[in-house]
Amino acid sequence: MVVYSFYIFDRHTECIYAKTWLPTSASSADTTTTGALTTTSAPRATSSDDAKLIFGTVFSLRNMVRKLGGDDDAFVSYRTAHYKLHFYETASSLRLVMLTDTATLSMRNVLHQIYINLWVEYVVKNPLSPVEHKGGAGVRNELFELALDQFIRSLM
Repeated sequence: MVVYSFYIFDRHTECIYAKTWLPTSASSADTTTTGALTTTSAPRATSSDDAKLIFGTVFSLRNMVRKLGGDDDAFVSYRTAHYKLHFYETASSLRLVMLTDTATLSMRNVLHQIYINLWVEYVVKNPLSPVEHKGGAGVRNELFELALDQFIRSLM
């Protein structure tokens, strides 16, 4: 299993967290190599554009599934020839999206674990963390980022 990227969108449709993992063969000036993967921060404009495209796709597919299947049906994932997108939405309208390789099975439980064990523990319970991330101000929590990176690497 290969995880390409992970996004968190708040209830105001803002991308408040984005992380990308690339194979070590990729070279970039802004990369950190650890184990078999390289984490990178894409240029701000590209990262923002990618997040907007991903959210638009998820939003459209989620609405289409609800209209065709009713309120009981939920959008979970979709697959293309190059990647598989996994989606998890919390009761507070926090949306977690993960892009993986096409052979990966459902990551719904993994996204739920990330929400419960990492997001709630390191961001929600942190008294210094803002409740709202207004204006696209993202999550800046080192413990959350380290725990997420370690958790994703343990899955591979």
